[in-house]
Amino acid sequence: MALFDKFAKLAQDRAALIQTELHPFGTRIDEIYSPTEGRIGSQRVVLAGTNNYLGLTLDPDSIKAAQQALAEEGTGTTGSRMANGSYGSHMALESELADFFGRRSVIVFSTGYQANLGVIGTLAGPDDIVLLDADSHASIYDACRMGGAQVIRFRHNDAADLERRMRRLGEQAKDALIIVEGIYSMLGDQAPLREIADIKRRLGGYLLVDEAHSVGVLGQHGRGLAEELGVEDDVDVVLGTFSKSLGAIGGFAASQHPEFDLLRYASRPYIFTASPSPSSVASVRAALRALRARPELRTRLWENAHQLYSGLAGLGYQVGPQASPVVPVVLGSPQQGMAFWLGLIERGVYVNLVLPPATPNGQALVRCSVSAAHTSAQIDHIIGAFAELAITSREAAVNS
Repeated sequence: MALFDKFAKLAQDRAALIQTELHPFGTRIDEIYSPTEGRIGSQRVVLAGTNNYLGLTLDPDSIKAAQQALAEEGTGTTGSRMANGSYGSHMALESELADFFGRRSVIVFSTGYQANLGVIGTLAGPDDIVLLDADSHASIYDACRMGGAQVIRFRHNDAADLERRMRRLGEQAKDALIIVEGIYSMLGDQAPLREIADIKRRLGGYLLVDEAHSVGVLGQHGRGLAEELGVEDDVDVVLGTFSKSLGAIGGFAASQHPEFDLLRYASRPYIFTASPSPSSVASVRAALRALRARPELRTRLWENAHQLYSGLAGLGYQVGPQASPVVPVVLGSPQQGMAFWLGLIERGVYVNLVLPPATPNGQALVRCSVSAAHTSAQIDHIIGAFAELAITSREAAVNS
């Protein structure tokens, strides 16, 4: 078989869906007007698929900090954190994140994906066991494969299933690594973290929580689901990203473990990757200050989340299991999903189209994400677009 022949089925599936120049596989956003508005081709759209939860991508303080760092420190470090890529600003960001999370150590990575690879893939080696929520992010699965650990999946958000599997491990359970997410990125639901923390206290193990979609979103201070549920002391490692609530790019891992910093000398994704640019680090530091100083952003975010969730549920759509800034709508086949996604663009709404195998049962879903920067009128516009498509779909069914 030739090198690229393995992709033949992928090419066929993609060609069957792409019937127009506009498609969801790397949509080109031609112009950005605000954190919530842009232009795709000739169509002005409300951006409702960006993970920009606090609306900080165009925050004036973050932009000013990034511009100053760009002028003073240049466009990049041109080196890894282990070589010349640790500037004073990188160290300062780690210190500020450690203070924010109340943890002894924080390690900053170039992306959130690399944070998962660098921490999970290094901690969990061939002699280790990982107990993993079945709906975990692809980067978590990739990290487990990289490390070579034995992976035991438990049913999504099923603490009882986790406990059963841990009990089968016997004494091995006390050294196992349990991995869950704060908010799951596809359905917007939260891990049953209180129950999982209780299992860990009784049976042992280490608990790692990927708070990528919950930092800035949950908790009195925005530290995520562990803070929201009062179980931060039970979490051994917090992972996260700067590309959601903090509006930039990069990732981090935080821990109270006294030997956690040793990962800097063992983690290949940390050692062999160029460090984040000074401008990105500067914008994240400014965004973190905004997250801490402006709790009203979280309040506004949740007002918008409840407005959109209840509005779409009220139209009869199958939405996620609980209100969240991630609001999915489950549709039918990939072809139906594609037509629906295009219909939303035509009505001035951009969302994410998610297709199998990333979705269960061969169904497609459109994934909305809400921002604190959305106005109530913009949320109404999104709901209105879904309402028009619901009417269109019913009329098509009657006429078929």
